[in-house]
Amino acid sequence: MALSIFDLFKIGIGPSSSHTVGPVVAANRFLAELQERAQLDQVSSIKVGLYGSLAMTGKGHATDTAVMIGLMGEKPDLVDPNKVSDYIEEIRTSGELKLAGHKVIPFDKEQHIPFHFGLSLPKHPNGMRFQAFDDAGIILHEGIFYSVGGGFVLSDAETDDNGKGNAAVAVNLKYPFENSSQLVTYAEEAGITIADVVIQNEAAWRTEQEIHDGLMRLWQVMNDCIKRGCEQTGELPGGLGIKRRAHGMRQELIENPENSLKDQLTVIDWINLYAMAVNEENAAGGRVVTAPTNGAAGVIPAVLAYYVRFVPGSNDEGIKKFLATAAAIGMLYKKNASISAAEVGCQGEIGVACSMAAGALCAVMGGDNHQVENAAEIGMEHNLGLTCDPIGGLVQVPCIERNTMGALKAVNASRLALRGTGEQHVSLDSVIETMRQTGVDMQDKYKETSTGGLAVNVVAC
Repeated sequence: MALSIFDLFKIGIGPSSSHTVGPVVAANRFLAELQERAQLDQVSSIKVGLYGSLAMTGKGHATDTAVMIGLMGEKPDLVDPNKVSDYIEEIRTSGELKLAGHKVIPFDKEQHIPFHFGLSLPKHPNGMRFQAFDDAGIILHEGIFYSVGGGFVLSDAETDDNGKGNAAVAVNLKYPFENSSQLVTYAEEAGITIADVVIQNEAAWRTEQEIHDGLMRLWQVMNDCIKRGCEQTGELPGGLGIKRRAHGMRQELIENPENSLKDQLTVIDWINLYAMAVNEENAAGGRVVTAPTNGAAGVIPAVLAYYVRFVPGSNDEGIKKFLATAAAIGMLYKKNASISAAEVGCQGEIGVACSMAAGALCAVMGGDNHQVENAAEIGMEHNLGLTCDPIGGLVQVPCIERNTMGALKAVNASRLALRGTGEQHVSLDSVIETMRQTGVDMQDKYKETSTGGLAVNVVAC
């Protein structure tokens, strides 16, 4: 399975890569299939059934909203988050949806997007069944899609490859690594960094300038998200009554700069702020970068912002190295385990993001390839078993604060690795396999279903 850097980092809207970005992509793909079959103009109605985790926590994750804007033809990286609520209100009041932006069909959210609670499709917990009907009520076309984490979407046929699918077009990569051992060996034998391995592989898809521009755009979207999150105030949507905190935190930090002279740990407050700002934006449906998922979208931006703003000598080359290294580590989890909380719990989201950020920070702080691998291993080892139990099915509690903890763990993991020699008692490959096994053993109620843990032990009203 050949993966691009930009498979791991996708620009989209909150609150969830599996529940929001994925369903938009799935709806886009279903529309494309209808167009290829020359059936789009024959469609009189559409039904989209949601199964598994998409049903159990879809309301809180705005999955129905995602399906609707996807059926309208909007793209996750291009749709204006500020217009989404207007689109949905227009559908509600008119009782109609403009399929692919022009074909008007009757549409009622409750009737046409059924949530099949307690039922799952066979190949992944995040399943969707799309059905298009003609005037006589006969099915014109049906498609089953799975949102497998990080905005990746696979058709029913594509999941036959051990649930991983051919998410990327087959290409000849210079360094076709499948695990950490191969990745580090390639880098060491060529006398290059892990980031160089990934960037040279990326040349199979893009020019050097395209890679540079793409990576810098990712950082720009992340940085813009931090800024927006620091500016916004008020209450997050969803009914939990959670108030935004990032704005107040930033005001306190900039109004009392002398505190940093008295408290050497003030930098932690800034890292917390960056992570919280991003995930408050995510919870509000704003534009974020899946890193590698929306639920964990604050970890990597927070650690990267720490590098840019607090590390002397930080520059654009460092930003590129950070993101490329993070992508390399994320690819290992995608290939050999999972980045879907519905499949392995939050260890597959916050845990993976922490591992990616730890290795990336170690790389830009001067760590060698073995130290980078060690940092990534430490980042995951101490997130093993992390459950996904969002209160009310919303990406708010404990998700927002969990991003701050993931970012701080990443910084500490990097520092531990930099103080070491790169020698490991536990390899990164071993910890990835352990994470996979732990996810298999984890009870479903702790896998993004909101039927266990905090979701049932804290009153959600």
